[in-house]
Amino acid sequence: MKRSDAARRGRRQTKTLLLILAIGFLVFGAAAGTLYYALRPITLRIAVGPPGSNDHKVIEAMTEAFANESRTVRLSPIATAGAAEALALLGAGKADLAVGRGDLEMPADAQTVVILRKNFVVLWSSSGPAGKGSKRKPAPKIKEVADLAGRRVGVIGATPANAALLRVILSAAGVEPDKVTVTQFGTGQLEELARDPSLDAFMAVGPLDSKITADAVAATARARGEPKFLAIDASEAIALKHPRYESEEIPPSIFNANPAWPDDKVETVSVSHLIVARKALSETTVSAFYRQQFALRQAIARQVPGAAQITKPDTEKEAELPVHRGAAAVIDGTERTFLDRYGDYFWFALLLLSGIGSAGAWLRQYLNRDERDENTGHRNRILALVSKVRTAEFDHELLAMQQEVDAIIVETLGCYDDGAIEEEELAAFGLVLELFDHALSERRAALQTPPSNVLAARR
Repeated sequence: MKRSDAARRGRRQTKTLLLILAIGFLVFGAAAGTLYYALRPITLRIAVGPPGSNDHKVIEAMTEAFANESRTVRLSPIATAGAAEALALLGAGKADLAVGRGDLEMPADAQTVVILRKNFVVLWSSSGPAGKGSKRKPAPKIKEVADLAGRRVGVIGATPANAALLRVILSAAGVEPDKVTVTQFGTGQLEELARDPSLDAFMAVGPLDSKITADAVAATARARGEPKFLAIDASEAIALKHPRYESEEIPPSIFNANPAWPDDKVETVSVSHLIVARKALSETTVSAFYRQQFALRQAIARQVPGAAQITKPDTEKEAELPVHRGAAAVIDGTERTFLDRYGDYFWFALLLLSGIGSAGAWLRQYLNRDERDENTGHRNRILALVSKVRTAEFDHELLAMQQEVDAIIVETLGCYDDGAIEEEELAAFGLVLELFDHALSERRAALQTPPSNVLAARR
């Protein structure tokens, strides 16, 4: 019996040890997995195009800077044929970020993260070559946007967005767009643009420091005479009706210092090139990307000077394309702290640990059910011995029962030490044992009293 009890306790200890090891491995694996997930760099797919464009160069430089300097966010560029195709990939869920022009058709859930640059509309006409021997400067035939009716305009850039923007400008100036002929030229066709005698005015859309725009103005000046820059007087009205455009001014001498081109500030409109993200993209991820690209902007600008034009979006302005909540949180200083973001998870973890503890306690009770049943049997056995003690006739019977109880006590204490029974059960066992001791003492006293004394006591 003792050998089987020892073997049973040994198996119970082995089960308990295995259970503790299993829980330990589970907790360690969960902690290691959580730590790996929290610290691993996030790779964002960003669509940009066309290859070789300024936007593509900026994103390539940004990707390299992120890979060298960052442990939080990485970029994986996806080259596309143009900005429209990049936005299409974003809308299809095949990219996390995309570079696109603000007046292109955006996916329904697209939101602004940063402004890569602002493209300014530059409209100009030519004064015509000066006559031989004449000291007077020729006067330009086209002095304002309204004079473009019935004329032909050469637009730099093959994107349909430039022609659409010109139509918006013409409509705001009271000119029917259908009365203006638009001919588009590639960025490598500036000399053809300047020498085309059918053109009456020219339009470029790009950054103010754009070499393409400056070269186009210079080329037309050589071939057609001094440029006359056309002010877009309805720029504020355009910005109100079309939130994707903004009212801006071209500063004097931006394209040439002597002579000054333009010689005074010129009212115009601008359209932004943006990095946009899907609304569903994590706030934490966008915040990390936003902070990171501004922290590394100088390093990126050393490789691509155009990166210096990266600016933050205006969160207070009601734009058609809202600012992503992750970028807005950093800009407005409302970014949530670590506890704000993960406090609910900590509470959940505490509840989970509490549940695991309860489950462990139940499992321990379940595994020790045989020992508890055996302990109950021992108590019942001692109660049965109490009845036998009171009817025993000889001391050796009492001694045998006491030895049996002693063995039960040893086994019960072993179960208690192993955690198989609780203190409440041990207390109940103690009450039964105390009852047995009283019965044993009374019976021994009775057996040691002579029969004559018993009869005298009865009389």
